[in-house]
Amino acid sequence: MNDRASAMEQATKSAQEWVRDLAKYRDPCVRRSTFELAVTVVPFLALWGLAWAALSVSYWLAFAIAAVNSAFLVRLFCIQHDCGHASFYNNRKVQDWVGRCLGVLTLTPYAVWKRTHALHHAQHGNLDMRGIGDVMTLTVEEYRARGWFGRLQYRLYRHPLVLFVLGPIYLFILQNRIPLGLMKSWQYWWSAMGTNLMIALIIGTLIWFGGLAPVLLIYLPTSVLAGAIGIWLFYVQHQFETTHWSTSEEWQLHEAALNGSSHYVLPRPLNWLSANIGIHHVHHLYSRIPFYRLPEVLRDHIELAEAQRLTFMDSLRSVNIHLWDEKLGRLMSFREARRLYG
Repeated sequence: MNDRASAMEQATKSAQEWVRDLAKYRDPCVRRSTFELAVTVVPFLALWGLAWAALSVSYWLAFAIAAVNSAFLVRLFCIQHDCGHASFYNNRKVQDWVGRCLGVLTLTPYAVWKRTHALHHAQHGNLDMRGIGDVMTLTVEEYRARGWFGRLQYRLYRHPLVLFVLGPIYLFILQNRIPLGLMKSWQYWWSAMGTNLMIALIIGTLIWFGGLAPVLLIYLPTSVLAGAIGIWLFYVQHQFETTHWSTSEEWQLHEAALNGSSHYVLPRPLNWLSANIGIHHVHHLYSRIPFYRLPEVLRDHIELAEAQRLTFMDSLRSVNIHLWDEKLGRLMSFREARRLYG
């Protein structure tokens, strides 16, 4: 069977049928996972040390190295993400402890994030279950029903400066310090407070040995820039024109996973640094697949390689779409909604 015929056959598969096909990719390799962790942690720590040494040469040089190192921190977050999905090691205790340790570096309490991210996977695309783990998205009718102040609030929230600059600072520096949404469980308080304690010890050690300069010029820039990149990646994974939203009556988990997540096409070095998180439609459809096996899925299944492709230029245009039109079944800009509906 040629590639075209194979692609046509695959196109007829439902999302649930794809789940059955993808099950064979779910098993992680201990050696490969350990290798991926090592080749991320070692450069991260080396660049941290180099940035510290650069403080004696130039503050700007130290800041520049910290900015580069934010890319490795993004990759560490993506490995933590795989741990949260139980896709990094077969041993659950080992991967949970890897996730907890990485959570200290990423400023993200592991158990808290693991739970809220599981809710994101379980509810994404359901208009009646918005609120946790999503970029807030209103329908056209919801937006039009708001008063001027409510519309202003939503416009400010969706502004790029808020989403990608102020948002990372708020989320990773402030919000992650307490288990918002999970306040009644001691498990999540322990996760948040334990992570906070370790972060405090790291910051205290940096100040003890180097004063405020390592914190202000290396630690915070690395963390905030990594957070901004992470939020951008999360945004483009679900905020594209033909994404999927529906009410509970019509919503189906696997269809929402496949059709509501993009395939963000990036150059190979950026795919490596982001741990293939751009192959998000496959990840949402079968989250137990280790990140390093996602390209294998695309090589084997042409239809998935072509589905929901989002180029870098496409992703830049997605910043201007804000409202879900239930009638047309797509995201649109404020201007287009005003033109169509007044």
